[in-house]
Amino acid sequence: MDLWEGNPNKIKVAAHRGWSTPYPENTMRAFEEAAKLGVDQIETDIRITKDGELVLIHDKTVDRTTNGTGLVHDFTLEELRKLDAGKINGMEGQGYVIPTFDEFMAFADTLPKMTFDLELKEYPEPGNVEISHEVCDRMLAAVDAHGLTDRIVVNTFNGELHKYIFDKYGKKYRQHLYFPINYMGKFQYDPYELYGYCVCMFQTFKEKFNIASVRDFEEMRSRYGIETWAGAAIHTDEGVELAIERGATLITTNDSDVVLESLRKRGCHE
Repeated sequence: MDLWEGNPNKIKVAAHRGWSTPYPENTMRAFEEAAKLGVDQIETDIRITKDGELVLIHDKTVDRTTNGTGLVHDFTLEELRKLDAGKINGMEGQGYVIPTFDEFMAFADTLPKMTFDLELKEYPEPGNVEISHEVCDRMLAAVDAHGLTDRIVVNTFNGELHKYIFDKYGKKYRQHLYFPINYMGKFQYDPYELYGYCVCMFQTFKEKFNIASVRDFEEMRSRYGIETWAGAAIHTDEGVELAIERGATLITTNDSDVVLESLRKRGCHE
């Protein structure tokens, strides 16, 4: 079953860090509730702990989303699991914790029709190159072990890490890129042409919903033939209309319920 092709008249919906407006982002509850809504894809972020465990959290620090303070990689997994991850939604004391990637993979096993957008947050910066490659390789090995190779896109804002994946694995894994290109750094080659599967089309100039122009969308499709997606700033009916107008084939959102309803009333989602 090819979950990527689907109905050409259907715009897919990706839950950004799960259904992350009503539920604490990157928690199992946010992922579970997104799946219940009927989204097509779930996006999450991957980092590593002090003792080498892969965990799901967006920021370098735990400050914004938990009741703790400090860098993620300065905590052991046991220490991280003691933090309350309900802070960001005012849901302290309700049992929310930072999940492990293993937990997420077990969850993914229960969703045979779901795709996943896995964002690598450990970058190959000075002093962190080996760690970033280790996290990448371990994540992809786990994906393979769970039989999910054809159901993921690999996402990172770091162009060097994208190139590492391509150099080591070729086009085995779909790579999720960004536009404009400077979101990913500087290149001596064209990443869209070399290994891009899809691209999140952000704005080049100030515009509502952080979405690129119709012209940019059209040029990306005609020049490279890759999927053009709308980013996580889409959260209203007006934003959905703009995404449709530009030809987005997938919308990433924190507000999966709003976007699904808006698409369904237009006949653009099942």
